[in-house]
Amino acid sequence: MSASTEDVPSSADARRAGRELLLELVFRPLSNLLVPGLRRLGVPPQAVVLANAATGLVAALVLARGELAGAAVLLQLKTLLDNTDGQLARAAGRVTLAGRYLDTIADLVVNAALFAALGYVTGRPLLALAAFVALTLVLAADFNATELYREARGAATVPPAAIGSPAERVLAAIYAVVFAPLDRAFRRFVAHRFQGRGYDRFTVTVLANLGLTTQLVVLGVCLVMGAPEAYLWFALACLAALVALHARAERHARQTAPRSVTR
Repeated sequence: MSASTEDVPSSADARRAGRELLLELVFRPLSNLLVPGLRRLGVPPQAVVLANAATGLVAALVLARGELAGAAVLLQLKTLLDNTDGQLARAAGRVTLAGRYLDTIADLVVNAALFAALGYVTGRPLLALAAFVALTLVLAADFNATELYREARGAATVPPAAIGSPAERVLAAIYAVVFAPLDRAFRRFVAHRFQGRGYDRFTVTVLANLGLTTQLVVLGVCLVMGAPEAYLWFALACLAALVALHARAERHARQTAPRSVTR
């Protein structure tokens, strides 16, 4: 049984998979307007990463004070800056693995602060903790599923290692302790359950649209509506969706797997 065209897309198709709709239609065009000015000013991408992290932490503080609308606005600014740093790094030819480490670590710290604030304002700290774990797993699945899909089709997006300075080595060490075990576990799980075939394009695309940009927009909407607890249930629903997506993708992989021909 030969694989269908969908199962062996070109590298261009692979690059199109895993795109987040809100990011592509709203935040990326806005970030493209900021990049030329930042580049002319010589602003390094790492400074933008730190600015987006600072904005996120301020948003968590504002949220904890009960200023829900203000926190919602700051979170969208944080998302804009979060996308701008990557765009700036690509425009300046300064994409590095250390930069990705810094961005990922900053996002985790901000997410932890946001969920702590949500637990405080809702009076549901255990629910907030469960939602934080759920979101962390969903984001890890999104990143790794997209990378595995693109790697299999010759379009991986992770930059080559470029670790030299002491700061870069520290970032790499933190990533190795906090994130690398989860990445390895996810990849081993996929290799075992999918027998090397990985996720299909539909699953990768749906996961991408449960990404951090979408999450913060939904959180912002919940805050403006005065319903911060609703977002905690949304994060848990995303984990349930991840389980359902995995079951569907595994079934799809088995149905499309080449079958041996016996005489």
